[in-house]
Amino acid sequence: MRYLLDFIYILAILGYSPKLLYRRLVHGRYQGGWDERLGNIRRRDPQTPCIWIHAVSVGEVNAAATLVAALRRRLPQTPIAISATTDTGLARAKALYEKDCDVFYFPFDLSPVMRKAIDRINPSVIGLMELEVWPNLSRFAAEKQIPVVVLNGRISDRSFPQYQKLARFIRPMFGRLTLALAQTDTYAQRFVALGCPPDRVQVTGSLKYDTAHSDGAVPGAEALAEQINRGDEPLWVLGGTGDGEEQIGLEVFTTLRQERGLENLRLAIVPRKPERFEEVAELIDRAGLGFVRYSELKTSGQKVKGKPSVILCDTLGDLKKFYAISTLAFVGRSLVPMGGSDMMESAGLGKCTLFGPHTFNFSQSVEALLAANGAIEVKDKDELLSEVRRCLTEPEYAARIAAAGQAVIRAHQGATEKTIAAILRIIEDRDTVKSTSI
Repeated sequence: MRYLLDFIYILAILGYSPKLLYRRLVHGRYQGGWDERLGNIRRRDPQTPCIWIHAVSVGEVNAAATLVAALRRRLPQTPIAISATTDTGLARAKALYEKDCDVFYFPFDLSPVMRKAIDRINPSVIGLMELEVWPNLSRFAAEKQIPVVVLNGRISDRSFPQYQKLARFIRPMFGRLTLALAQTDTYAQRFVALGCPPDRVQVTGSLKYDTAHSDGAVPGAEALAEQINRGDEPLWVLGGTGDGEEQIGLEVFTTLRQERGLENLRLAIVPRKPERFEEVAELIDRAGLGFVRYSELKTSGQKVKGKPSVILCDTLGDLKKFYAISTLAFVGRSLVPMGGSDMMESAGLGKCTLFGPHTFNFSQSVEALLAANGAIEVKDKDELLSEVRRCLTEPEYAARIAAAGQAVIRAHQGATEKTIAAILRIIEDRDTVKSTSI
């Protein structure tokens, strides 16, 4: 079975290689990190066992922030290692954690690669953000008696049926988990259905609620406001957008700017993928709108001249700052069927938050926000235009929604402490078993 799995992996890599090469040549992705992906991980102190946390991309890396901070406080002598799969995820992990943690690309799950990687990383506990359970990783960890914990666990409505089709093959993998800390009861039941023993599944809530700045304090937000010459005019932020949404947003924005009282409306666009920055810049230019690239301001440290109607955030890690200085926010990848982006950030900051109908990656958060009238769901461009207009012209309406959304975020916080408690129990149990065996 192990050899069959490796054979399947190799076929998958070969099949994906043309797309990988295209992205490397055209978008500049996958330029480095191959040594790490092949298991050649270098830690600062490889002899001391670490807590290894794996987060796929930017969203998971950000969600781990409060957990990593708590681990540093509670276990100051224990090294922490952070891995990511995507280029953007690794860049974000380095920005957040590289000063105090080892940061590297997640190794391929091929048997020889993963075996070597685990030896070099030398983890005492492996934490996998959301659902990053891999067959060889779980198998080699079990052989070495290394606990594997799913953190902030979720299995989306879309992925669960797909996993069910493979249940016969993946049940052993889920059965090796030491613990699955799920965001909701529904997700917990899905982990059990896929092979995780019921006594190893707990509901801790979502870590993303804890990373939301519900006190409104976002470092760098005031400097950003000064750089873009933010005044009393309303600022609408399109955050984490996907292909097709920027065009919709620009059309709505252009229409609103022609209406009485909204002539000074400004727009900030923050695309989710950095490889789309140039494409979005061309869209803004074709729309005939004056705009500035935030990367130029950030690099120079200078303030923009005048008040360009559109700001293109073509940098990584600055979305939360844009939300913090916004009048209202639209959370992207939701008007198109891409599963949505993190709406907890803007809602937690007390901003009136809108999103489209395609939010299957954040279904629990969406349900909680909508049930409390703490956000607005729009189905298409016409509804987006109507609701943004109402929010801008009826500030009391927008303020009620913003306050309700922030209250929802605050009510759901606390997952970090529950997660830390579970990890500490696992470490204590492992140390007890080791001392007894000695």
